Amino acid sequence: MAFECQESAEDFKNLAKFSKSNLFTSNPLTEDLEGSKPLLDCNPKKDVSSLCCSKQLPPNNVVSNVRRSITDLPPALISEILNCLEPKELGVVSCVSTTLHNIASEHHVWKEFYCERWGLPIAPAPLGAGFSDDKSWKELFVERDFRSKTFLGKYSIDDLYGHTEAVRTVFLLASAKLIFTAGYDSVVRMWDMEEGLSIASSRPLGCTIRAVAADTKLLVAGGTDGFIHSWKAVESLQHLFDLKGVEKQNTEFRLWEHEGPITSLALDLTRIYSGSWDMTVRVWDRSLLKCTQVLRHGDWVWGLVPHDTTIASTSGSDLFVWETNGGTLLNVIHNAHVGNTYALARSRTGDFLFTGGEDGAIHMFEIVSGSEESSVVLVATWIPHSGSVYSLAFEFPWLVSASSDGKLALIDVRKLLRATKHSLGKRVARDKDIDQNNVEPPQRMLHGCVYNLFSVSIGADRIVCGGEEGVVRIWNFSEAFEVEQRVRVLRGIRLENRMRRRRLQIEMNSKGGRTDQCSVAAKKNPVNGDRNGVWHSKRSISSKVTIGCICKLQ
Repeated sequence: MAFECQESAEDFKNLAKFSKSNLFTSNPLTEDLEGSKPLLDCNPKKDVSSLCCSKQLPPNNVVSNVRRSITDLPPALISEILNCLEPKELGVVSCVSTTLHNIASEHHVWKEFYCERWGLPIAPAPLGAGFSDDKSWKELFVERDFRSKTFLGKYSIDDLYGHTEAVRTVFLLASAKLIFTAGYDSVVRMWDMEEGLSIASSRPLGCTIRAVAADTKLLVAGGTDGFIHSWKAVESLQHLFDLKGVEKQNTEFRLWEHEGPITSLALDLTRIYSGSWDMTVRVWDRSLLKCTQVLRHGDWVWGLVPHDTTIASTSGSDLFVWETNGGTLLNVIHNAHVGNTYALARSRTGDFLFTGGEDGAIHMFEIVSGSEESSVVLVATWIPHSGSVYSLAFEFPWLVSASSDGKLALIDVRKLLRATKHSLGKRVARDKDIDQNNVEPPQRMLHGCVYNLFSVSIGADRIVCGGEEGVVRIWNFSEAFEVEQRVRVLRGIRLENRMRRRRLQIEMNSKGGRTDQCSVAAKKNPVNGDRNGVWHSKRSISSKVTIGCICKLQ
């Protein structure tokens, strides 16, 4: 009882603070509240009615204000409050009441959560907050977040054979369920992601292909001779690209301007990005097929990742961030690694960069935007490999790396991406100072081949890698997702049965007379008594009842 009285006093105190901050415009109300607070007697031996008598409390309308909750606010205001929460917090709030559940479940922020982690879903439909299968954004987010956890579960491995020499690059186009690979044999191959079968292969392009990138409209491959060989998608083809040029003659073209081998390629909706050992990154207009920007470096360019109006690149051992339109250098980190910085990846929001180098280390950087200029800050470092890190790929929340030691490292960076949204108009991920000792090691190590894994790519439930052996290896985690789905269904059934039994038990306990009858019957018929007598008596009763019924029918 003392707790209830203290809670009431605390409620009045909070209400007084609210009135001072002009939430209540009536000044006499504030005076009444402050005057009534010392009159509360918090003696645990007294009853609540005697502790807080009506003569000492404020008017009834004040008490009603104290009892109000967040659900009494206008829905629009509640929506703005919920907009400041994280997905886990929003899920907890939706369990509080029916009103909050309805507002939180249909909140537009679920779409933001989904898109900033994984982009737009593969097959959106023009139905506002849902899709053709009537799934809400919350349901899509929960399902995708659940699927991302399957990388710690069971997997199957498919080895794809077809390349005659080492595979230098792999690219997973998850939206079309296609895999593109290329290497020293100068052939670009296209594979079915689900079946693991070869769909088509290009003619030999005349040199080593070190980079491949694709979307549903364009496929590009970069050769050591300095050209970008491209294929336009053919609408009539199920698998998008006619690599052999049989269907149409005008679907292939080449871009020439680089003076050295092309090491990295990337696409967005309007541009093609290419990096080369001629120490330049070139930006091409996709519609005009012309180079519009040249970003010059001081060493060989190893990797690049564009995002919106910026592009990150690695050259030698340094990391650069450029403004795409004007070609302005925004940030540079010298000697990011000991030796060359071979690998580069970026989060979908563009705020985080991941680098891998010749020293076997993996660094995580954050691009912090200030009032005047941005800065790049080191967040965490991992050293999971005994050899050089050649490739990185990121799919929230997993960072996967491929190394010369033949292994893949899976790192969950979820905890490092803790966010306080809208504080600065964007997601700021972490505290300024992170103890490196608290950074978790890689959650899983996979053995890709004996040595020299050159490239890796990751999707919702697949990891694809290629290396020196000339084999493309697919790690399929969809089985783990199916197993987890079955476990979740069984867990839900058990919980439902448990709740049903509990409700029945409560109903039985509410009927006191029946409980007393059961206890009396238990005393009359002890467990260790003569069971034969009980059964005989039941038979005799049933036989009498049967004879009586027959007589009545006659």
